Amino acid sequence: MTLNLQDIPRVKTIAKADFLKYYFNLQKPVVIENLTEDWPAYTKWNLDYMKAIAGDITIPLYDDRPVDYKDGFNEPHTKMKMGDYVDLLKREPTKYRIFLWNALKEIPQLQKDFTFPDFGLRLMKGIPMLFFGGRDSHTFMHYDIDLANIFHFHFEGTKQVILFDQKQSNYLYKIPHSLITREDIDFNNPDFEKWPMLKKAKGYKTELKHGEVLYMPEGYWHYMRYITPGFSMSLRAIARNPKNLSRALYNIVIMRHYDNVMRRLKGQKWIDWKNEQAVVRTHKNNNITV
Repeated sequence: MTLNLQDIPRVKTIAKADFLKYYFNLQKPVVIENLTEDWPAYTKWNLDYMKAIAGDITIPLYDDRPVDYKDGFNEPHTKMKMGDYVDLLKREPTKYRIFLWNALKEIPQLQKDFTFPDFGLRLMKGIPMLFFGGRDSHTFMHYDIDLANIFHFHFEGTKQVILFDQKQSNYLYKIPHSLITREDIDFNNPDFEKWPMLKKAKGYKTELKHGEVLYMPEGYWHYMRYITPGFSMSLRAIARNPKNLSRALYNIVIMRHYDNVMRRLKGQKWIDWKNEQAVVRTHKNNNITV
């Protein structure tokens, strides 16, 4: 048995009016295949180029180790020179990923390699973020703290993507006071005996190739696995739905700080309790006993 996933729709190009009508207004994902073909980035952006222009910059790295109470919110697990990291990516599989790196702030020349697309949304131009990963490295299933609309541009290689909207949250074993599901769920090959409610979740899937862009609507859960080494850039626009805006404000102003306080006060017991509650609450919400 596999997850109930449908293919994300694909278009070669799309007009602003059609994007708003068929995807943004309906809050449905879409892959746009040819949007970046006239960007300098389309021909320039690869791992060798990033090493050439950013090799001496020290970058934060994350892996897939379980959350530890000693870790702060989004605190990196290690750091490395960009040149050494690219060498590592090309040499062997590694779990280390770059997550939410505002490279364009540190390397302004990258801003000349792309243009902000006009899809009728006001993109936050100060925070284009880059994400890098090695073969078979992956993110936990999560949604973003600001529940933003996201345009996710992929470069070099292939990336697997699985998406769920917020209506599926009751089936995903969400960790309370956080933005992730249980970390021991393998969304690429889930154990339905251990996680039976995943059978009810309805989501989307695709594989992104070089130059393709994925639109992820507000608050969508996303799991991403690098089939080959590569990297992506995310451009984001603030959530328009008032409910999502209020949830984003709560996450940023209250939730993340509360979680950090509880980690300091209760240590690993807090993490263990949250993991237990993810199962208890999911099964309770669905009236099952396991």
